Amino acid sequence: MNPSPNLVLIGPTGAGKTSIGKRVAERFSLEFIDVDHFIVERAGASIPALFEHIGEAGFRQHETAALNELLAQSGKLISTGAGAVLDAGNRQRMRQAGFVVYLRVSVEAQLKRLGRCSNRPLLQQPNREQVLREMAAVREPLYAEIADLTVDTDGLPPPEATARLIHLLAQRWQRTESFA
Repeated sequence: MNPSPNLVLIGPTGAGKTSIGKRVAERFSLEFIDVDHFIVERAGASIPALFEHIGEAGFRQHETAALNELLAQSGKLISTGAGAVLDAGNRQRMRQAGFVVYLRVSVEAQLKRLGRCSNRPLLQQPNREQVLREMAAVREPLYAEIADLTVDTDGLPPPEATARLIHLLAQRWQRTESFA
């Protein structure tokens, strides 16, 4: 049991962090925050526009600032961007201020779920499968490193994945009001 003031969802693009996260947040009376949407609102620009104007490094700075602000609060379900785990400081902060749930999904399922998605700058390449496999090779060990709980979402529609996660959280997570 890892008592924490927040739930933090991590995992690759297409794992279900947003769709599952909204339902789980409602069940546990948490405020749902999608970090990417939070950044877009604050910056006043879309993710593709941010990548175009400030690059991935600039976007990652916005991401770290957003995570620091959100993780300093309590009562949140924070759906992170897929690359948030790339920064060691982000990983440390998520572990300190949240119960971290890794939503795992295969590259094959990602490809099906993402279809022709055009709002993810790192996937705007001719060979999406290769890009996703390369990302997975780097990121999967980082997701696993900080996860308090891992849930496979392959082959599960969002309601089933949500029910599974809610059941597991009821057994393994205790919400606290704040942290030291």
